[in-house]
Amino acid sequence: MVSSPHEALHRIFQEDPALFVRAVKSIGITFGAPVSAGPLPTDLTENRPLERRVDTLLRLDTEDGAGFLLAVESQSAPDPKKPASWAYYASYLHAKYRLPPVLLVVCADRRTAAWASQHVDIGPPQWPSLTVRPLVLGPDSLPVIRSSEEAARDIPLTVLSAALRRRDPDAGAILKALGTALKDLSADDEKTASKFAVYMEQGLGATPAANLWRQIMAADLSFFQSETAQNLREEGREKGRSEGREEGREEGRVAGRAEDILLLLRNRGIQVSEDERACILSCGDLEVLGAWFTRAITAASVDELFVDAEGEPES
Repeated sequence: MVSSPHEALHRIFQEDPALFVRAVKSIGITFGAPVSAGPLPTDLTENRPLERRVDTLLRLDTEDGAGFLLAVESQSAPDPKKPASWAYYASYLHAKYRLPPVLLVVCADRRTAAWASQHVDIGPPQWPSLTVRPLVLGPDSLPVIRSSEEAARDIPLTVLSAALRRRDPDAGAILKALGTALKDLSADDEKTASKFAVYMEQGLGATPAANLWRQIMAADLSFFQSETAQNLREEGREKGRSEGREEGREEGRVAGRAEDILLLLRNRGIQVSEDERACILSCGDLEVLGAWFTRAITAASVDELFVDAEGEPES
């Protein structure tokens, strides 16, 4: 039994689903006549836990006394499922906090930014019930900051500009300006300088700009304690160890080849003087030793090792 006007106003459509088409026609909205209709569960509660998380959520109160919620999403590629999630975020936030939500989508890719900028209607084309309209920041949204003075005036904006333009030729100019600004800032506020250096490191990802940033920061790491700084220091130590190991291997190959030449000459019965032996052992050029070894296979005397194919003495 219908027990209230509230119930009557929606349950009548259960009795005659086509009533919807006829009713909205009177206000100028036209839908095709339904050919079938069936009831669905009205409980929209999730039957299983479903985790939904926006990347960053802030409440902003403005100087004019107003306030709104800012939901920030970092989007790396187009995703056809995202607009539905964004619509859910906006609806949920509005219902929970009773504040107007603003969705900001940040994209470091022009194709993704163009995709995210499209308004998405949710509902039939005759009358969408909800339209998703995110604000989008992409590579072309922020200015190219080329001077350290300008960078120092707004370091967070400079970091964001560089991160969004990380694949552009302009990235290098922004990073150099930022590097100088951060080094100047570190003299007064080392913690803040290091924090934004880390944000910049993370924002560049695996791009050529990241390598440039590492070089810029390698010039003065006195204040920079991020993973990049630690990696650069470790790379320096490892490079030294590696160079030492390689130098040792190179010396071993040289000494071994010299001994091979002397052994070959001895086995062939060719006499080697002390001076000639010293000359062979003191040679540090592996390529020259290789040539001498080849000649030692057929040489009639040690003198033949030390002349080139034209019979000229090698320098």
